[in-house]
Amino acid sequence: MKSAEIRQAFLDYFARQGHAVVPSSSLVPENDPTLLFTNAGMNQFKDLFLGRESRAYTRATSSQRCVRAGGKHNDLENVGYTARHHTFFEMLGNFSFGDYFKREAIRFAWEFLTVEMKLPPEKLWVTVHISDDEAADIWINEMGIDPARFSRLDEDNFWQMGDTGPCGPCSELFYDHGEHVPGGPPGSPGDDLDRYIEIWNLVFMQYDRQPDGTLVPLPKPSVDTGMGLERISAVMQGVHSNYEIDLFQALLRAAAAATGTTDLEAKSLRVIADHIRSASFLIADGVIPSNEGRGYVLRRIIRRALRHGHMLGCEQPFFHKLVAPLAEQMGDAYPELLSQQARIEKALRAEEEQFGRTLAQGMRVLEQAMGQLSGTELPGNLVFTLYDTHGFPPDLTADVARERGLTVDMDGFETAMAAQRERARGADAFANDYSDRLNIDAATDFSGYQLLDDQGEIVALYRDGEAVDSLAVGEDGLVVLNRTPFYAESGGQVGDTGVLLSNAGRFEVSDTRKRQQAHVHHGRVSEGTLRVGERVGAAVDTARRNAIMRHHSATHLMHAALRQVLGEHVSQKGSLVGPDYLRFDFSHGEAVTAEQIAEIEALVNAEVLANQPVSTELMDIDSARAAGAMALFGEKYDDQVRVLTMGADGFSKELCGGTHVARTGDIGLFKITSEGASAAGVRRIEAVTGAQALAFVSGLQGALGRVAGALKVSAEQAPARVEQVVARVRELEKDIDRLKQKLASGSGGDLSSQVKQHDGVNYLAAALDGADAKTLRTAVDGLKDRLGSAVVILAAVDGDKVALVAGTTADLSARFPAGELVRHVATQLGGKGGGRADMAQGGGTDVAGLPAALASVDGWIAER
Repeated sequence: MKSAEIRQAFLDYFARQGHAVVPSSSLVPENDPTLLFTNAGMNQFKDLFLGRESRAYTRATSSQRCVRAGGKHNDLENVGYTARHHTFFEMLGNFSFGDYFKREAIRFAWEFLTVEMKLPPEKLWVTVHISDDEAADIWINEMGIDPARFSRLDEDNFWQMGDTGPCGPCSELFYDHGEHVPGGPPGSPGDDLDRYIEIWNLVFMQYDRQPDGTLVPLPKPSVDTGMGLERISAVMQGVHSNYEIDLFQALLRAAAAATGTTDLEAKSLRVIADHIRSASFLIADGVIPSNEGRGYVLRRIIRRALRHGHMLGCEQPFFHKLVAPLAEQMGDAYPELLSQQARIEKALRAEEEQFGRTLAQGMRVLEQAMGQLSGTELPGNLVFTLYDTHGFPPDLTADVARERGLTVDMDGFETAMAAQRERARGADAFANDYSDRLNIDAATDFSGYQLLDDQGEIVALYRDGEAVDSLAVGEDGLVVLNRTPFYAESGGQVGDTGVLLSNAGRFEVSDTRKRQQAHVHHGRVSEGTLRVGERVGAAVDTARRNAIMRHHSATHLMHAALRQVLGEHVSQKGSLVGPDYLRFDFSHGEAVTAEQIAEIEALVNAEVLANQPVSTELMDIDSARAAGAMALFGEKYDDQVRVLTMGADGFSKELCGGTHVARTGDIGLFKITSEGASAAGVRRIEAVTGAQALAFVSGLQGALGRVAGALKVSAEQAPARVEQVVARVRELEKDIDRLKQKLASGSGGDLSSQVKQHDGVNYLAAALDGADAKTLRTAVDGLKDRLGSAVVILAAVDGDKVALVAGTTADLSARFPAGELVRHVATQLGGKGGGRADMAQGGGTDVAGLPAALASVDGWIAER
């Protein structure tokens, strides 16, 4: 039975049991600071389990793509060397949100495995938590499980979402691979071996763990289950290793062909086959290789795969070639692989090419470091710098070191890496305490699409995170109304500001945020007192809201224009819509040219001038997609969505819950103010509209006028005149460089007369006026050539700094290493230096001490 057939059989079975089939969520968790990546099927349902969200269904099933390669759950280093570790895997799951509980969950699991999958009951082993008599009774007395194939376990069979919050006992199902495989049953001394393999975990959420550790029964117990598709596929296909299943066999063959490898058992092929899955899906979900956060983990995954390709002898780009075979294997289940195949290939190819340059650059840095090494061990901080700054793999550093007869301080490297892992986790920003978030039961009716001034009742007040009955003048707090025209920050649009007025008080709203189903007004009481139950007038700052709406509507038009000008691969990667400007991040692999920016502006402003009405329509998500509305991949939408259409012939059609202008002409004017890189493969545009756009254009005109005035030409002539001035400056800079070279050559002749001798060795220590480091190097090289055999150190003063360059001819470099000479002088100047035996450079800050430091060279020469 193929993996795709197992996946579909699982979803079909639970659909027949009344479960809603829910698509896999993005690998980037939405609005969840506790996770680096989606690592379990329950992640997208977390707010349902916590009672913070409700949906149209109370039972669900999914096949969730997961990544465990960073943060708390990290399997990266084990991948390729064990039978079941992966960075990317699929988790089959069924979930109950206060619907069924243990009895039904147990029956579903047993029925699916033994009836649907036809696994022999005698090959299965069941475990429960030592405290869970209810589950034990269901398994043994109702399901008829053989007590001889049943265990009660402790820590391994209790699950919790975090340090606090929902938790409960588990029941796990294991598959017995047979007596020919080493290992014992769960709970025995040999249970960590390979005979009994866990295939399914049933989690019974029945408690809420309090900060003091107390377990409080949940009012609506729930079920969360997880079964790895790769593991059940191995069982169903009669193989012991996940890498032997159909999904991986196709990728292993493709990886072997791409790398020119004939050994299909090579561990490196497993690494490559696993990593192409995680890398491709992460890129499809909007993660871009970078040096921090999720992008840092993705870069590690890609470069680890590339390193294993090099270990197989493949030095040409190969990794991007595996996207097509992956899309062929998994594109039916995950169509985003097919739709984004070209973009994924381009991103991986760029990373491969950069890694090739990284290897060359890393080797140069490593060679220089080994040339300056005093000893036989490369320090750990050097290995870390090569890896972290230059992306140079530590195992490659170790290989080069071994070739040179050197060792590597790997303990020091691991210490530095441990610190970096903490930084990559965002100083553990992915915390585990769920009790610190404000839990508001109230729901707010939002009237701000139609009104900017409305009436509402205060249903809750908070001060310092605690619910209170009143807020007095001067106090900061939060106000929740049953109805409000204030837009709460969402979808990139900032929250509204304004004022709440009651008969007894006035509250200045500085921001509006969402908490569950409530709009929360942040601010301060400026007059009187506000009390729960009072009626208030809610007035939004109209001028500010109008400016925000102009920028938000312009964002939609610009998004459509970007896709027309740059290509359909463009997708939103983040946005900020405020009253002063808009910011828009989007996927694109290169800078947007000035000509393209002009074309984008022209398209948007054409729609503005057309002054077409902006229409909104409520419909179900499937109808919206069928109508061509653009949705952000991985974004979570309600059953009913708001479709916004703008411009002639539906120029822009997107799902959006924000506030917008009534007609495109209300935008007034659109102007892009900047374009640049936000991350690798992601560009950022900032733009302004309306009064802000007019002010920006006016500012440009003023600046152009000042430039024209300084050049004594008209504004129209200024660009050509600036080009002439820049060209002239470049010519003058070249003339200065040539004069410096002549100075160095001429000074070399003059300095020859200052050469001293000791025991037959020519040496020179002198200062060169008006020189820089480049001029010093030229002068040192010239003196070495002129003298034939000599030790030379030259210095130059630039303000409060001293530059030093030392050189030694080949016959003297072993006895008088230039690196040691420059360090000897630099340390006397409060600085440092180093380099090769024949050429080195350094510097210091004690200008007054330079004559004495140069004079000390006499003694340094004599002592050697």
